[in-house]
Amino acid sequence: MLKSVLIVFNQANTERVEYMLDQLHITGFTFFEQVQGRGTNGGEPRRGTHTWPEMNSAVMTVVEEERVEELLTTVKKLDNRNKAVGVRAFVWSIEKTV
Repeated sequence: MLKSVLIVFNQANTERVEYMLDQLHITGFTFFEQVQGRGTNGGEPRRGTHTWPEMNSAVMTVVEEERVEELLTTVKKLDNRNKAVGVRAFVWSIEKTV
């Protein structure tokens, strides 16, 4: 079964996220630059404004279900490097592709 993984991260982590995907041999993904938002657990807004100048980016990839845990473990390691910068991953099932 295929799973979609959406990884949302502070733009400061862009190179690290790309490196992580390369190391896991995940070659297919869609990159979203300048994603705005605020984390659920006390995260500061990322709005690209004078008040909240930082921005997020996001990567969405589709992988086999058995690859999800390794990817999530690697995302968690990246998050643990600097909790203030933040990175989150969300997973859901893919029903069909064309």
